[in-house]
Amino acid sequence: MFNLILFGPPGSGKGTQSEKLIAKYGFKHLSTGDLLRSEISNQTKLGMEAKSFMDKGQLVPDAVVIGMVDAAISANKGVNGFLFDGFPRTKAQAIALDNLLDSHATAINVVLALDVPEEELIARMINRAKTSGRTDDADESVQKKRISVYKNETLAVAEHYSAFDKVVTLNGLGEIDTIFTSICAEIDARA
Repeated sequence: MFNLILFGPPGSGKGTQSEKLIAKYGFKHLSTGDLLRSEISNQTKLGMEAKSFMDKGQLVPDAVVIGMVDAAISANKGVNGFLFDGFPRTKAQAIALDNLLDSHATAINVVLALDVPEEELIARMINRAKTSGRTDDADESVQKKRISVYKNETLAVAEHYSAFDKVVTLNGLGEIDTIFTSICAEIDARA
């Protein structure tokens, strides 16, 4: 089983590359946003617990999110591996994920970090707002705040995995297929 985290700030191309990686390698895509929506829709115990926090405008606690990730891993034992997207977002979540994967006798193989300059990230998100209907992408001040949160909180995830020599930084600028080729080369070198 090959597990990877596709990492980068908002607008770096994670979603675009995730779709291509899933098609090529047959990874199971694990997005915590998708998991939350599914668990709530199916009215599972974890879903209802998460909904109670969300209804109060609070973040869903890490323990609940990790429980959902655990359920997804348990339900997909035969997959080629997992592609984590948007998770983990903090060092505490990374440590919890490592412990969870260890309990399933697997681990993160590589963290592929897409590097894109801030000006390009903002331009991409504003452009994405025009085509995707994501109104949160249209406001440049919102984008700067999201990038700031990424720098102040989420970069700690890369630092955590760097200690285990699992982070590869890739240029996120250029043609989608060129970036995809460089991502695949890193996966193929480790698979």
